[in-house]
Amino acid sequence: MANDREVLREIWEGRLPVCFQLNSEETYSLQAPDAYYLMVPRLSYFPLVTDKVRKHFLKYINPEKQEAEMWLDFNGQPLRWHYPIGVLFDMYASDIQLPWNITVHFDKFPEDELLHCPSREVVESHFMSCIKEADVLKHRSQVVSNMQKKDHNQLWLGLQNDKFDQFWAVNRKLMEASGEEVFKYIPFRCYRGDGPFVQHLVRPVTEEGQKKTLHHLISEVFPNETDLHVMTHGIEPPWETPLQWLSEHLSYPDNFLHLCIQTS
Repeated sequence: MANDREVLREIWEGRLPVCFQLNSEETYSLQAPDAYYLMVPRLSYFPLVTDKVRKHFLKYINPEKQEAEMWLDFNGQPLRWHYPIGVLFDMYASDIQLPWNITVHFDKFPEDELLHCPSREVVESHFMSCIKEADVLKHRSQVVSNMQKKDHNQLWLGLQNDKFDQFWAVNRKLMEASGEEVFKYIPFRCYRGDGPFVQHLVRPVTEEGQKKTLHHLISEVFPNETDLHVMTHGIEPPWETPLQWLSEHLSYPDNFLHLCIQTS
């Protein structure tokens, strides 16, 4: 288990260098602002790490827009704030050079493509709903329903404040197979291009009780397709990796495996 904890910590400490630049059309001052650079956690969400970015650019935009909601794009594609940062990076990894250049906007919010995020409470609500959905799949909701409000708060504060020990003190309960050796179903989402993610009901073992692997999952979700590459946390896990192990160790804090699918 000590080695497993090292895997969890390595995943937790994943960072990405990002260069934030204000959309040139929204520069209101005579002088264009400098870019703002940050190392951001892969496991977090953009609204949790961009307060300083907003503050940096506010003085350069139209005063009438200073209360507007900030949103981000990469290569003209609005970035969905409710996807973890690492998932967004892996979705577009083939087009990205580091640092990741992201454009900041305060105008022309893309209503048809993005959800509004007026506050951190909206992120918390989304995050907790994902935790609950994952627990329904894994434990028929038995773990979350037995948690107290302070446990929910500890999960959220651990993620928000980047506190590994605080988060995992509670999350380990969600990652236990509760008396059985495996989860009922594996919580996962597959991303391909800019379309909506795909998720199916996939068990971690076959009807004969054999452990399923990543290869089984991809074959069930994308039958008759070959030459697919699966990326999560910036790596391609081996096809023979057991699903149960993947779920316990490579899930994001929302308790889902987020798998980005690319074709050779």
